[in-house]
Amino acid sequence: METVAIGDLVSVAGVGAPRDGIVYDTPSPSKVVVAVVDPRRGPGFRTVDPKTLTEREKEGSHDPALRLLIRRTPPAGHGAPRGGGTGRKGRAGFTRGATHRPTGK
Repeated sequence: METVAIGDLVSVAGVGAPRDGIVYDTPSPSKVVVAVVDPRRGPGFRTVDPKTLTEREKEGSHDPALRLLIRRTPPAGHGAPRGGGTGRKGRAGFTRGATHRPTGK
């Protein structure tokens, strides 16, 4: 597929027969998160290469379950910084503790 949009009906090629899926997220140009039904584990998400996807026209038998999975999953958070940093992350105030104060002998 040339362009992949969230909510597209796709078939995922891989080991075995192609599986029907629905695009959930596109975190980068080389990754697509697709909701698919695994025969052993049930509905879930798989990260795949966009080259393995082909567009499909008709609704499949598992599409209602995939839509429910997508609806109850919180949206992906893109652009948030990862890892540690110093400070209190967006809160106003002092970032260091108070130094020792002599008693004035």
